[in-house]
Amino acid sequence: MNHAMSKWLGAAACAAALAGAFGGSAEAQTLRDKWCKGVHLRFFAGGAEGDAFASIVYNGAKQAERDLGPTVDYLFSGWQAETMVQQLREAVAAKPDGIAMMGHPGEAAIMPLAEQAAKAGVKMMYQNVPLPGVVAKFGGGYVGAQQAQQGKALGEEAIRRFGLKNGDNAIVLGPFDQQPERYAREGATADALSAAGLAVTKLVAPAAAAADPNLLIPVITAALLNQPDTKVIVYPGGQALGNVPAYMKAAGKKPGEVIAVGFDTSPQIVEGFKDGWVQLTADQQPFLQGYMPILSLCQQVVYGLAPINVDTGAGFVTVENYQAVAGLAKEGLR
Repeated sequence: MNHAMSKWLGAAACAAALAGAFGGSAEAQTLRDKWCKGVHLRFFAGGAEGDAFASIVYNGAKQAERDLGPTVDYLFSGWQAETMVQQLREAVAAKPDGIAMMGHPGEAAIMPLAEQAAKAGVKMMYQNVPLPGVVAKFGGGYVGAQQAQQGKALGEEAIRRFGLKNGDNAIVLGPFDQQPERYAREGATADALSAAGLAVTKLVAPAAAAADPNLLIPVITAALLNQPDTKVIVYPGGQALGNVPAYMKAAGKKPGEVIAVGFDTSPQIVEGFKDGWVQLTADQQPFLQGYMPILSLCQQVVYGLAPINVDTGAGFVTVENYQAVAGLAKEGLR
């Protein structure tokens, strides 16, 4: 046996002895199941229980809870910014190990509560609506689409895909009555359409319509009566986009007569593609917006790792590819 081989075998024997002394291999000592057990988190799902978007976010968070083992309290806010702020105030006061917060209330409303959380040692993550000022000052990460970028991309894709041109009429629905962070996405879509010469009408979609999309029926039907040659309508989220058949039937329109584009996927949107009511949607993968904040908070609390930042704006679902996500959408995962 040569000297090098003898030296290697000696090292291996030493490693084996150490592993035996400490109860197993180094891997066995390091890797563990439910490694976040004992950590207490609060998670904001955003909407109402069972709504098209919040239910997918919730499913992602529940999967992370099951995989990792923390104790998670879930909060539903009906997409009401004021409710979210009050719930966040209560969450910070309770001093859990971490909070995953929807960014809908905006920088000004969340900033003082983020400061309180930082002073109390509560780890923060944000999802769905970015808060770069808050994160820069008091830390945390963000999981969600970059709203303005995604909105601009949707407008440009609609122009390219459907041959929209100068002078065409478009309607863009969005939370234009709220703070700028909240309508950055829809505003960017409107800007992209306007830049191509389309005549854009902005209509307010109130927060309550995210929980009950039928509230938009009179808004949309009135707009189409006033502007019957509308070529495209941009819807502000999966709840409204999934309800396009109801809007168009109320307005006396046939499938595809008015191009329907928007954001998110859901079983209703899949059916909309299948039946010709929906033509394009920007996918922001809400399952990840549930799973990744829980994962990041666990990593921060247990391992001291830096917060995760993930852009979930994955691309577009179209009439050509919607079947690839149809099964997962019906399971409440896409």
